[in-house]
Order: sequence, then structure tokens, then C-alpha cells
Amino acid sequence: MNQGRIWTVVKPSIGLPLIIGGAAVTSLLLHYALITHTTWYPSYWNGSAGKVKTAELTTQTGPVAVNVTPSFEVSATKVN
Repeated sequence: MNQGRIWTVVKPSIGLPLIIGGAAVTSLLLHYALITHTTWYPSYWNGSAGKVKTAELTTQTGPVAVNVTPSFEVSATKVN
């Protein structure tokens, strides 16, 4: 433990509840801020986040040609 000497100054019965309580309060405040300050989070909790509008697929009438020019060259030689 890198900071083990802190418990010579602060009792573990005081320090541990403060650390764990601070983490819990921070987590609750973060979630409260997400709920009250975003538009997507309440609808996520209501289950409507999965209903995302999707783009319609269109079919192409003709073949598609792709011109690919290699930017590197590979050579192999047989080893005897």
C-alpha cells in the first residue's frame, strides 16, 4: 500500500466511511446531473432509445466498378 501511513493520522473507522461515502455521493450527483441535464437519458430509461430512425436502403440499377491502384508491391523469392 503506497499511502499506508495515512492511517497513523486518520483512524480507519473515520477515513474509510468518508472515502466510500464520498464516492457514493459523487456517483449520485453524476447520475442526477445526467437525468436532469440531458435529453437522451430519460428516454433511455423509458426504453425508447432503441427506436432509432434508420436510413432507407436503396438498390442500385447498374453494376459498380471500383478502380483500385495498389500503393505497394510484394515480391517473393524461393529460398533453396
